[in-house]
Amino acid sequence: MRFQVIDHPLVAHKVRLLRDKDTNTVIFRMVSNEVVSLLAYEATSNVKTETVQIETPVATTTAVRLARDPRPIIVPVLRAGLGMLDGMIQSMPTAEVGFLGIRRDEETLTPLTYANRLPDELSGRQCYIIDPMLATGGTLIDTVDYLVERGATDITAICILAAPEGVEAVRTAAARHGNTLKLSVFVAALDERLNELGYIVPGLGDAGDRLYGYVD
Repeated sequence: MRFQVIDHPLVAHKVRLLRDKDTNTVIFRMVSNEVVSLLAYEATSNVKTETVQIETPVATTTAVRLARDPRPIIVPVLRAGLGMLDGMIQSMPTAEVGFLGIRRDEETLTPLTYANRLPDELSGRQCYIIDPMLATGGTLIDTVDYLVERGATDITAICILAAPEGVEAVRTAAARHGNTLKLSVFVAALDERLNELGYIVPGLGDAGDRLYGYVD
């Protein structure tokens, strides 16, 4: 598994805004998408492309576009992943979007899947998972397993924050798939640890609640 923290002043500046408890929902949503757009430049460096001929106002030339067969697919993990979707689509406007609904049991910290809108066949597709927090790693592991079951072998995850415990859990789980899976994880920051409630420290709180409000 490839794991990379994007060390860039603009990313660090925007993460600071997300961490601040006084950042309101409107700004939090906007900055979340800005961070994703920055991360996407690195995370999509190996996206498949194809060569085409185009006409400029001056001459015919060869140009590059994102591959259309098969197209990459973006998989936001509901609900917090939706807050990152606009930023990702800005980087890859021709990509398809699938949805996976996973929530964490607050007592056991295990992921529970409640919605699935993914293609049945993902062989040959480059899959991009977006989810703000890589905490225990359970949600990302479950999402990767779902995609692998459908034939995916090239998966990239983009998260804003990660905890060391979650990174190691994902690394261990990815190793089960051996060389058949190419998994990359890109984050804006690697934090200190998880607390006793499974929250990332120092973190930014519950990303879903800060994006959409507190729902009982």
